[in-house]
Amino acid sequence: MNKTIQQNKSVIVAGLSIASLLLLVVIYYTPIWWVALTAPNYPEEAFPDGVRINFHMNGVFNGCSKIEKEEIVEEEALDCVHEMDTINHYVGMYPIAAGGPIERGLSQFLFVLLALMIIGFAVKNTKVRVAIMGVGYAVLTIWMYMTLYGGNGFTLLNEGYVSAMVTYLDQDATDKTVSNEDENSTLAALRRSLEASGITVEKTEEQKAKEEMRKNQSEKERLVEQLQITYQKDFEKGFVKEEWDGSALQVMVWHYGKTLGRYFNKKEEIQPMVKTLTIAINVVFFGLVGAMIFLVYIATKPTSILFWLLVAVPAALPIFFVIDYAAWLWWYGHTLNDMGAFSVKPFMPTVFGVGKVAQFSTYSYPNLGYFLILINSVILGAVMLLSRNRAK
Repeated sequence: MNKTIQQNKSVIVAGLSIASLLLLVVIYYTPIWWVALTAPNYPEEAFPDGVRINFHMNGVFNGCSKIEKEEIVEEEALDCVHEMDTINHYVGMYPIAAGGPIERGLSQFLFVLLALMIIGFAVKNTKVRVAIMGVGYAVLTIWMYMTLYGGNGFTLLNEGYVSAMVTYLDQDATDKTVSNEDENSTLAALRRSLEASGITVEKTEEQKAKEEMRKNQSEKERLVEQLQITYQKDFEKGFVKEEWDGSALQVMVWHYGKTLGRYFNKKEEIQPMVKTLTIAINVVFFGLVGAMIFLVYIATKPTSILFWLLVAVPAALPIFFVIDYAAWLWWYGHTLNDMGAFSVKPFMPTVFGVGKVAQFSTYSYPNLGYFLILINSVILGAVMLLSRNRAK
């Protein structure tokens, strides 16, 4: 009877673990939190949700929707990430993209790390568990290294993150002609004018080849090309010293510095922050490698209390998110640049609920993804309860 009960529990634990893994995938692509600003100069008719942004694990995205009313004509939705940046910079706050650069950039690796922890806890056979986690973390380490330090490693990051980086630089991530310099050039405008007059202009073989290449580009390849073009312009102007190698470390550091200087271009303040980020990314990389080695070690000790970290850490994701989110809000409110139009005392932005800053009302609440994280924690809690006699 006891053997049958244990077998049934094992089946349930396996099923719950699979459900947790599937939820992690959904959570990664679902908005976790939302923030909105409302004010008299943003009427509800035009801004039914206020100036709203959505926080995902891999970036911050536009939360404003396209308004379709007879009295309001919009070809596309207002980019409220830029709108909120514009509002915030008046009091000296840095752009939204300045927050959580490492968390967003490495989020895909962190989720794979958590997934392997859940799988490791669910597997009962120690040798199989260690083999799965050992091989999995070895592959993850190589993947991270190639992404951060390898040539064109930036292309190994997910498309959503790359799209957000393009948008943060005030480039339209949906405009398929942004990266096409030929189409935006004076010669291209002249060619279109001639064609409108009925004069046929033959394209060169080089132009035809470029157009064909762009047709075959994936969305992510096009976005990366946009970033590379912007980087190259900064290199030619002397703003960056190294030529483009496409490593994620290079792009993340460059993007961070460019973001910080978008409104407040004070090199004496920005350069130390950029240097700190460079050091932090390297430290986090080696820290994660060390953590993975430690996790494989405790996978060999199923009777140790440390073994429960394999499931307890993923279950605590809601707590980790709120702590990280609150910490970055504190940073925004206490790292105000004196170049802002208005001088305000350092303050703590609203983490949860409704707040007030000058004429703006601020709203900060969990989104669908956070509730999914909570559900996932409940599932993992059930896994722990069903496995409480596992050591015996």
